[in-house]
Amino acid sequence: MRRNLSLLGVALALLLAAPPAAAKDPLAPTGRWSANERGAARTPPMGWNSWNAFGTRITEDKVMGAAQALVDTGLARLGYTYVNIDDGWWLKRRATDGRLQIRTAIFPSAATGGPEETSFRPFTDRLHALGLKAGIYTDAGRYACSQAFDLKSPNLPVGTPEERAVGLYGHVDQDIGLFFGDWNFDYVKVDACGLADYAGKSDLVAQQQYLPLEPLMERGVLNRTDIAGLRGLYVAVAEALQKHRPNGDYVFSICAWGQADVRRWGKEVGNLWRTSDDITPSWTRMLHTYDSAAGRPLYAQPYAWNDPDMLEIGLGDFDENHLVEARSHFSLWAMLDAPLLIGTDLAKTPRPLLDILGNADVIALNQDPAGHQAVRAYTSEDFEILVKTLSTGDKAVLLFNRGLAPMKAILTADHLKMARGAPIALHDLWSKEDMSFTGETSFVLAPRETRLFIAKGRRLLPAGMYLSELPGAVNVAVDGVTRPEVDPLVHRMVNPWAGTRGPGERPAYGGYGGAQADAAPYGTNLEVAGRVFGAGIGILAGSRLEVRNTGRWRGFAALVGVDDNTRNTGAKVRFFVYGDGRLLAKTKAMAFGEPAQRIDADVTNVALVELVARPEKNEPLAPASIAWGDAAFLEAAPAQRGKR
Repeated sequence: MRRNLSLLGVALALLLAAPPAAAKDPLAPTGRWSANERGAARTPPMGWNSWNAFGTRITEDKVMGAAQALVDTGLARLGYTYVNIDDGWWLKRRATDGRLQIRTAIFPSAATGGPEETSFRPFTDRLHALGLKAGIYTDAGRYACSQAFDLKSPNLPVGTPEERAVGLYGHVDQDIGLFFGDWNFDYVKVDACGLADYAGKSDLVAQQQYLPLEPLMERGVLNRTDIAGLRGLYVAVAEALQKHRPNGDYVFSICAWGQADVRRWGKEVGNLWRTSDDITPSWTRMLHTYDSAAGRPLYAQPYAWNDPDMLEIGLGDFDENHLVEARSHFSLWAMLDAPLLIGTDLAKTPRPLLDILGNADVIALNQDPAGHQAVRAYTSEDFEILVKTLSTGDKAVLLFNRGLAPMKAILTADHLKMARGAPIALHDLWSKEDMSFTGETSFVLAPRETRLFIAKGRRLLPAGMYLSELPGAVNVAVDGVTRPEVDPLVHRMVNPWAGTRGPGERPAYGGYGGAQADAAPYGTNLEVAGRVFGAGIGILAGSRLEVRNTGRWRGFAALVGVDDNTRNTGAKVRFFVYGDGRLLAKTKAMAFGEPAQRIDADVTNVALVELVARPEKNEPLAPASIAWGDAAFLEAAPAQRGKR
């Protein structure tokens, strides 16, 4: 694709996209955790965002009304502290020095010194005085999404093409310094329309007289997207945030809608990253955005979260006439460790919906400090079972009827990775009822209903835990994907903007073939030489996993081999276990069809375990799918079996 970037933009993208010198061999152990740990998102952010309720038609009174409602309803005490303004706040970029100007007609407190001197500081001071945090919206390109898709809005930037260029492009350091220094914001959402929708030959650019910028991203086409260049622009934002808020009191939200393979690199750069295009208040659209994040638990951990978009509770299919759907939506987002950002007009939200948003037990799942996103223990188009390991060692389990007919669901001890012969206690987080079972039990769920429980029982692995139970302790440093592919497993619905025009919504979001918990990389059983593993990690060869050891675990063990459903049956792969950068164990080169081989290691006093699957040679075909079957941390170190 041709590029029409400024020389400064080109230089910046190339500089920031270049890999660090130390990363010449991406499979070499580093002995350090490489996922993002900067910012204030130790747990998923909670709060309110203006977009779903008001779009660009925001006002200071509306935003402050939502802020006061968070306090008055008690939601703020439960953790809903961020109050985020979205698109529509800006007037222009001042021609003399490039400083952004606020639309004081809708934010009157910003009029601090005449029409050319505006500041959000009075606004953020008011929020902070309420004990809340303040968030702002911008775009990584020159222009924002509203300037392409909401041209009838009364709140679009005005002036010359340069004055209307209110996005970060060419002004990253200046704008982030303004937001987090002068204006004292705490959260920034950075959209990407400016990097996708302003090509020089487009009718939009000609009609609106915009400054053209050839896209770094083509929506839905990974092969025509400059992934490294786009990532580099977001890296520049991350570096500016560290410069202007060195105490780390900020949240960085990447809004690239699952495009540009962001579901792989977002965890290295930001605190949260959108995994799909926008949610709408429709059941099927909620399924779509949910699916875009639900299959990626190994790509999220504390400080870095999958973001299937904001909550629609209070709107459309999730309003007061659809409490079943609203509870399901909230339960799913809690189990996904998704950011909980309310999107309704809180001044008009009835008590039953506030009670859903304020269910402290469900919020506690989302905010559990272990940061383990739920793993799908059973999945189909009709029904799912999600299981999430809590910091207490207990499990949260969600039964989810996706469809339009009642469903009889069987929950087993195996789903929970608990012992089959021991009793399992269940506590319902919505009804507050208690029950128990041994082996298995059944429930009948109404259409679109979820049941959400805390489960207590004896672990299936009595002296250890499977790594797939601990996804928040696993960072997929390298997943082996050599050519990003769009994920065909995300639910597709009638497009909320185009209707049934065209051929329908195609798969669009990168991430297919990445690391999977308890499944092979492309969604099949985790299986080696006919042996199916109910636990483990499936990934491609040419991969490296970083796994944190809290100090409790003294041993690691797995059964490894080439997966039976690999696309490349001719490849050979060696498996390595490192501890704090030191080789602990390895296997011979393993081929398709060979039985799984045990690999184990003493990890006593090891802080970081790295699991490497290295192909014997560079493969011209697709990388082999491999299995870390039954991969687990153990309370006891393995018996020594000679030098490795």
